[in-house]
Amino acid sequence: MDYQDEIQYISSRIKELRTERKLTVQELAYRCDMERSNMSRIEAGRTNLTIKTICTICNALGVTLRDVIR
Repeated sequence: MDYQDEIQYISSRIKELRTERKLTVQELAYRCDMERSNMSRIEAGRTNLTIKTICTICNALGVTLRDVIR
């Protein structure tokens, strides 16, 4: 298992779930109490996410961690 592939998968799922909910990157970042640029890096797979950050994003999207990593 290559962790970079896993990060890319999770990042793309976050973006997919955000767009399904018709949220902008700015709106999701606001809900997560983070900068828009940080959220952009997350969605691009250019940062190593912590479980805490993923859970914060899940709460903002109204989904479970399982929904993101399925």
